[in-house]
Amino acid sequence: QVQLVESGGGLVQAGDSLRLSCTTPGRAFSTLHMGWFRQAPGKERELVARISWGPKTTQYADAVKDRFTISRDDVKKTLYLQMNSLKPEDTAVYYCVAARQWGATSGWGDYWGQGTQVTVSS
Repeated sequence: QVQLVESGGGLVQAGDSLRLSCTTPGRAFSTLHMGWFRQAPGKERELVARISWGPKTTQYADAVKDRFTISRDDVKKTLYLQMNSLKPEDTAVYYCVAARQWGATSGWGDYWGQGTQVTVSS
């Protein structure tokens, strides 16, 4: 079992920045693919970004490309999501996710955090 704990959410204005963090007390972090999903009210959960272990290959949703950056620090066992130029449509609960396989994004993720709320006001 992999425990994931998110932090860094909050209420900001459009155009502001936020950085989300996700930590795990386990030793498996460096060999797990990691990512962020989000779910807005009334909408399906969607993958925001993910990063592989090893070569740290990244993948982003079109809606956040050039605004969000995913990164990981394997020594600190921490995943980050730097969110710049935030828009009201970025408002959602953001979930940290860990996966043992890369594969397709649909149904991706073996372990989930509890989520952290991000609210962007216009």
